[in-house]
Amino acid sequence: MSAMKLSVSGAAALVIAHCAGMLDLVALPVWVGALVERFGFSPQQAGMMATLFLLGAVGASTFAAPRFHRMNQKLVASLGFGLAALFFLIASFETSLIALSGLHLLAGISVGTALSMVHGSMGRSANPHRLFAAAGMALGLFGIVLLAAIPQFLILKGGPALFQTFALVMLIAGLSTVLLFRNPPPRVEEAHKGFSRATWFTIFGISVMTFNQSMVFSFVEVIGKARGFEAGHVLAVLIALGFVNFIVPAPLAAFLQRRVSATFIAQIGPAIQAVLAVIVTSATIFPVWAPAAAVFVAVQIFTHTFVFGLLARLDPSGRASAATPAMLMVGAALGPIVGGALGQNLGFAALGVAAVFVSGVSILFFTKAKTECQPLLASLAA
Repeated sequence: MSAMKLSVSGAAALVIAHCAGMLDLVALPVWVGALVERFGFSPQQAGMMATLFLLGAVGASTFAAPRFHRMNQKLVASLGFGLAALFFLIASFETSLIALSGLHLLAGISVGTALSMVHGSMGRSANPHRLFAAAGMALGLFGIVLLAAIPQFLILKGGPALFQTFALVMLIAGLSTVLLFRNPPPRVEEAHKGFSRATWFTIFGISVMTFNQSMVFSFVEVIGKARGFEAGHVLAVLIALGFVNFIVPAPLAAFLQRRVSATFIAQIGPAIQAVLAVIVTSATIFPVWAPAAAVFVAVQIFTHTFVFGLLARLDPSGRASAATPAMLMVGAALGPIVGGALGQNLGFAALGVAAVFVSGVSILFFTKAKTECQPLLASLAA
């Protein structure tokens, strides 16, 4: 069957759910920062809890994505976001490491399952690249609101406000899927085929790139304060980051969709990310540090928009798109705890050195994917 044609309300439901499901991409600095400052956990413990959330999402997405075409996507997404809201609400009443760790894991499982249904449906749309770009633009706006609001909520209400905010976000996503989401038409002709080598290399490349993203970005707020920058200035950078994410990467990716090769963007994205990581983790002068921190996430959003569109073309069944949470969060899951361990034991400059090496691995995978893509896409077009 042909690609799914979305109504405005259907597209809105997917975009809202994408923002909620990708909460970690914009909230990790204040998330980890609040666990350290408001709950008294060490950077490594805070990173571990964020990692448990992401590992839960990875496991759930890994299970759900291959079964995407056999599921009631609307029902699964609605239940997933609803349960995530419940687990985050319960977390707002807890302070122990064990309880919060378990709730992070359960919330991650719920979010990963729901988000697989959302991304799989996006991959089945008529223009996955453009829809994912719109979702990225919305995520940037969401990040502005979230990064500006959460620190104020924490000042007024204390640590529990973090999880109460997350619960509200998940509740809104759950309601939007109940009211507006509709299932894509069944398409099983490709669903019994295994992923191509090009698909796997692309998946590995974006996973490794996301590891770099989360390893550094999780500690942007902590690094800024450790460098002696004023807390208000660091917060201003995080807010600016949200504006950059809203204004630049997604609209630019939509504009360049048919003007620049997706495989080319995938190769240069990790290299730019590595340069910015070195600056963010090493710079001691605020005018140098601030611009690099403000655009750091935008590189990931821009690159991943092209990668998402490429994967939707490589696997028309929607299964590869449905695996987006797994391929993103398997890297992101390891990033916070590795970043915390490196920063705590070797200093935050070690994160920049690690980012350079990891970037090389990501570029290698994307280069291998490029060599496999051309004949495969030609055969699919035929």
